Amino acid sequence: MRKTCSSATCIAAVTSVLVLASSPTNAQDQAASPAVDWSFEIGAATEYVGKGLGKSDGDPSIFAGVQAARGGFYGKVWASSADLSQGSDAEIITTLGYRTRWAGNGLNIGVMNRDLPGTAAGIDSNYFEIQGDVTRRLGPVNTRLRVNYSPDGFAATEEAWWVELNGAVNLADATRISAAVANRAAENGADYNAWNLGVTHKVIENLALDVRWYDTDAHFRGDRYDGRLVAALTLSL
Repeated sequence: MRKTCSSATCIAAVTSVLVLASSPTNAQDQAASPAVDWSFEIGAATEYVGKGLGKSDGDPSIFAGVQAARGGFYGKVWASSADLSQGSDAEIITTLGYRTRWAGNGLNIGVMNRDLPGTAAGIDSNYFEIQGDVTRRLGPVNTRLRVNYSPDGFAATEEAWWVELNGAVNLADATRISAAVANRAAENGADYNAWNLGVTHKVIENLALDVRWYDTDAHFRGDRYDGRLVAALTLSL
């Protein structure tokens, strides 16, 4: 596959969209069409982690995203710097989805396209996933069940599933503790279990710090599968 952009270029592109969407001209457009709700985020982490695995070779990462929503429908573009053995230096995720409620549950289903620029020629670096979330509050615990399916994944991976159960509890107005356990099953890929535990604290309005321990039961597969402590700072607008 040909390279589409460097990690710096990809992050810069998303950040440029964020800045343009926040400009006075765009603000006037939004005022004239209030049905579209825009949201943005930009941040940095000590390491990029995806599906429980390290994806930036132990190095810090930067990320940015922009989302437009109208009614229950939404579209989102999110990008992070990365460093994978296949040469990938970024990951760009484009999502089209729909959110609603049913029988006391929150429902969110989306179709996601993942692109990994910089991947070596001949390696399949673009694929799509279907993802569904069911959320429900059980007493003090906010729960989420996530099912993610790809018919043809990254590189040589074919059909793959990711099933995750997440729970979160508010410790204070600005502090939340959460944990998740998940299973990854992939044809011609790695099968493993993953889990994480962490605390998210709102430092100031729109700025949150997350400190989290990630681990798997597949350390024998290499450094990406080892346990790691990750801190991420996210500015949301």
